[in-house]
Amino acid sequence: MNEALQAAFEANVAAGLERGAAVAVFRKGECVASLCGGVRGEGREAWTPDTLVPVFSATKAASAACLLTALYECAQGPELEVGALWPEFPAPALTIGELLSHQAGLAATGAAASVFDLAACKRALEESTPLWGPPRHGYHPHTYGPMLEVLMLALTGQRIGDWWEERVRRPLGLEFYIGHLPETAYPRVASVEPAKLRGPLPQTPFFRAYFDPQSPVHRAFVSITGLEGPRQINTPAAWQCACPARGGVASAEGLALFYQALMGQLPAAPFPPQVLAWMRTPMTMGPDETLCEPTTFGCGAMLEPAALFGGAGQGALGHAGAGGSLGFCVPSEGFSFAYVMNRMEPGVLPGERTLTLVRSTRVNM
Repeated sequence: MNEALQAAFEANVAAGLERGAAVAVFRKGECVASLCGGVRGEGREAWTPDTLVPVFSATKAASAACLLTALYECAQGPELEVGALWPEFPAPALTIGELLSHQAGLAATGAAASVFDLAACKRALEESTPLWGPPRHGYHPHTYGPMLEVLMLALTGQRIGDWWEERVRRPLGLEFYIGHLPETAYPRVASVEPAKLRGPLPQTPFFRAYFDPQSPVHRAFVSITGLEGPRQINTPAAWQCACPARGGVASAEGLALFYQALMGQLPAAPFPPQVLAWMRTPMTMGPDETLCEPTTFGCGAMLEPAALFGGAGQGALGHAGAGGSLGFCVPSEGFSFAYVMNRMEPGVLPGERTLTLVRSTRVNM
């Protein structure tokens, strides 16, 4: 056990930064750290290693890996144009790799649609006008899911949650669900607590834009409705929605093990090495039209050198989730990390609470 990580985790809990949380670290298929603390619900049930919790956009990398694997199995790659699978898409010459790296310019739709209605989301996207195109990029927090879903259906006839369950989660025994959460697991799902601002609103470009109802940044987070807050997130309907962008429910170990599978560190993992290569190759970097700060993306993964993984290491790739959750790996080391929690903090990218754990994890490892 890494003593620095344990001390940092316990300090977060003692300082009241956590209501309940867990962190897991794996290296070359072996668990080297698994910590949990706090409570998972109003009943004060203790958080245990098998506690599950919504991980929001940490779902995106897993969903992208499924789509890329399906492309590979069809003898295709991310250079395939979206229009080959989705002729009605408003930027049909965009490649799938450009879409996966947030260059589509469709972070928001012109008309609102429910995350629970894929047909409505598809129609809303088809009727929208891209606000930018390559090489500009901007994070697509909510439209990303429907876009991946439509492409996956065209390739395989399956939705991503079904493919994930059959090809990844069930064969590998991962405690990481994209839909298909059994009712027997419902009592293990932690209740999410909304983010609360401590002090004045941060005066950053992102927060100023986010709270401006007329801004494209604000619309990116509200045009696809459903799953907006804890009242909706803390329901079986949310856990079963299987939204590829933000519908995952996982334990810390389950999220970390996905990255072990992605790196080929688990027997029978379905992801060919080419998928990892596509995900770790930078597709775009620099100013992000949505997050209002520099980001770097491969096909479906956030990458260093953005200050996302706390200096975790050259070649790190993964994805953050709203409120602070984070999963990533460093392929050169066979290393993966996951942190999940139920007390959300403001923002999209990991804050100091999360990054302290990442930095502590890297001490003497």
